[in-house]
Amino acid sequence: MKNRIIVLITASLLTAATIAIAANPLAPLSTPELKKTISSNGKPTLVFFQNPYGGPCKSQKSILDKLTEQRKGSFNIASVNAMNQNDQKAFNDYGVRSLPSLVLVDSAGKISRVFSPGIQNIEAISSALDGLK
Repeated sequence: MKNRIIVLITASLLTAATIAIAANPLAPLSTPELKKTISSNGKPTLVFFQNPYGGPCKSQKSILDKLTEQRKGSFNIASVNAMNQNDQKAFNDYGVRSLPSLVLVDSAGKISRVFSPGIQNIEAISSALDGLK
């Protein structure tokens, strides 16, 4: 009985450690822009999955432009374009199926947050950026 408890506790700890490691995987660098932008200057990066012709994506871009102006170079934006065949691998690598979508990558190149698909307001994005250490 005592051995079973030890085995269960050990298994639980190993499972928790595995989940913690998997929670912050390295961001895939599937496109030239992602390779160039993510972790290039020690700043976090917002990966913006978009169709530049779509209304919701245009709205999200406008919000990101305002945020970029407010934060004056404190983060990078890497755009992944649904209309560009060379960007398709990134959609698969990040599991993006809906647009617009945002993924926050920390300065170490690890995925910090995957936002719900759809337009994110400036407050939600700012809060996520502020939460990075």
